[in-house]
Amino acid sequence: MKPNSIVISAAASGIGFAVAEAFLARGSKVYICDRDEVAVGRFRSLHPEAFASVTDVADPASVAAFFDQVRADLRRSGQAGLDILINNAGIAGPTGPMETLSVERWHETIDVDLNSVFYMTREAIPLLKANAPGSSIVNMASNAALFGFPLRSPYAACKWAIIGLSKTLAMELGPFGVRVNAICPGSVEGPRIERVIQADAEARGISPSEVEREYKSQSSMRVFATNDDIIAMIEFLTSPAGARVSGQAIAIDGHTEGLSLRMEN
Repeated sequence: MKPNSIVISAAASGIGFAVAEAFLARGSKVYICDRDEVAVGRFRSLHPEAFASVTDVADPASVAAFFDQVRADLRRSGQAGLDILINNAGIAGPTGPMETLSVERWHETIDVDLNSVFYMTREAIPLLKANAPGSSIVNMASNAALFGFPLRSPYAACKWAIIGLSKTLAMELGPFGVRVNAICPGSVEGPRIERVIQADAEARGISPSEVEREYKSQSSMRVFATNDDIIAMIEFLTSPAGARVSGQAIAIDGHTEGLSLRMEN
């Protein structure tokens, strides 16, 4: 695959970090942002060839300032635009029955998981059009966007919205040669799902090991996804091999059949 330019949100750790490293390894110009200042500093020390910014993607002014830097750097390197945008930022949000959730935690989840996609994409579209045809947006949804998800209503609402937004953007941007897709991972191995499992266990009064078994039993393959699974799908969707794939919501979850929980616990 040819080197290209890519923006990845929330990429100083976790899945975003793994995606950034994969694209750096193939010679891409990588721009990352993250609100965790310590993690951004660590990323810079590991990858001085990349551009890393402390940015709050839930704040439109912070996102605009980040893209001002991206545009300036692209001009300095003689590039007209951007090839890829990965909207990866997201938080698990609160766990519990809806009537127990605070308004503040609801809004926090919407701001990070959904509004950030609007802020980032709005800034990126002119740059993606400049490098079209062939440029691409990949939005990180979830298999929670394909089912109801008890005790995780704000998270599920955001991820359902991301699919609708992705399909709408695919229609708006397709005539310009920009494709847009959402990927829908199931639970992904790593510290984040461990925190989610712990919160779920506490909310339901059962052990974390019971929750993990229940999560894995929801998948036909009885497995969690991995960072490598996510990277492989992103590489496909943003490559010439995925040139005719747009407006899709693609699950990476070992075939999850439902996200129901034993609510009587």
